[in-house]
This record gives sequence, C-alpha cells and structure tokens, in this order.
Amino acid sequence: MNALLNSSSHTPVRSVDTAKSQRSASLVAGLALTLMAVLSGFGVFGAIQPSITPGNAEATAAAILGSELMFRLGIASLILVIVLDVIAASALHTLFAPVNQSLSRMAAWFRLAYSAVFLVAILQLPIAVSLLAEPVAALRAIEAFYTIWNIGLILFSFHLLLIGYLAFRSGFMAKAFGILLILAGIGYSVDGFGLVIIPDFTAFLGQYLFVGEVVLIFWLLIKGRRLTN
Repeated sequence: MNALLNSSSHTPVRSVDTAKSQRSASLVAGLALTLMAVLSGFGVFGAIQPSITPGNAEATAAAILGSELMFRLGIASLILVIVLDVIAASALHTLFAPVNQSLSRMAAWFRLAYSAVFLVAILQLPIAVSLLAEPVAALRAIEAFYTIWNIGLILFSFHLLLIGYLAFRSGFMAKAFGILLILAGIGYSVDGFGLVIIPDFTAFLGQYLFVGEVVLIFWLLIKGRRLTN
C-alpha cells in the first residue's frame, strides 16, 4: 500500500527499474482481477442470487435455509473479493503512476472507496441470514445489499474513467483499450446515478459495457508482463 501514499512528480521517467516494477504490478493486478472475477461470479451468481425470489420474502427465506452453507460461502467469497480489490488498486497505481502520478493515485483511492462501500453492502447479507425467521426483514436486507452495491459502482465508474484515460495516454497500451475502459466507466456511472435519480430505475448499461474490464485483464496477464523501459 506504500505505492498509494507516495507522492512524487506528475510523470516520472520510465527507467529499467520502473519497467520492472510495472511488469510485476501488471502480473499482480491481472491475477487479482482474475481471481476477483471467479470469486464474485461464484458468490453472486452461484451462491447468493439462486436463493433470491424478487418480491417473495417467504420463498427467499426458505431457499436460503435450504442452502444456508452455500449462501454463507457466497458471502465469504465476496469478502475475499474486497481483499483482492485492495491489491488490484495498489498494483494498478504502480502500473500507471509513470503516466500521471496524481491521476493514478486518485484512481486507486476511488477503487478503495468503492471497496469500502461494497463491504458495507456485503454486511447486509449476514444480517439477512440472521433475520430468516422474519422473511420480510431478511428480504429488505438483501435488497439493501444490491442497492448499496449498485450505487457504490458510481465510485468504481470514476476509477474506470481515470484508468481508461491513463491507458489511452500511456503509450504502452492500445488506445482502443482506454476507450473501452472509459465506456465501461460511463456505463456504471449511468447505472449508479440512474438508481439515485430515477424511481424504479433498472441498471442495465454495465452488463453490456464491461468488456473493457475483460480486455484489461488479458492485457495485464499477457502484454503487461513484457513491458520494456
């Protein structure tokens, strides 16, 4: 985490040591983001979401009781995602600091802020489990998880917008990758603000514009490890 706290010049010169640090950071970030995708996919779509029947508190409570261990494993996997998010934030800061130190640090703090909000959202889930004897209250806690998470994605969208800009300006990543990341950030931002401003809004853009995040993972694991000074 020291990389998040150091504040040097705006655009350091890329030396051999800088390139080596970037290669290491690229690998760490790529692995962290890959594990996050697996764990969050299992947690949300494999363990938590199958037990939820929107608008039906009794059915939801019964489903969770029937697979409570799986539900709890889903919660645990999402907590691990938070840990990996912190690692990814630090590694991406190291990778993009030579492009612009201040913006890279800001992007990292936005991701950390999002992680804190996501943790608050996740904490609604064990509360829901403890309230299964009161199905309506349990379902409200689950709905709070999704609401807090989706609104927190506003912070994540700013992270992606900054990372997209840094990628576009980097010179070591194709500009198209930066554009895709910026589009992903716009999608999450529209979804998050839509939930805040528009009654009964349904988030939809993020699920179509996330391709930039996927492309970033492949770049980090394949091309980023080969950066030269």
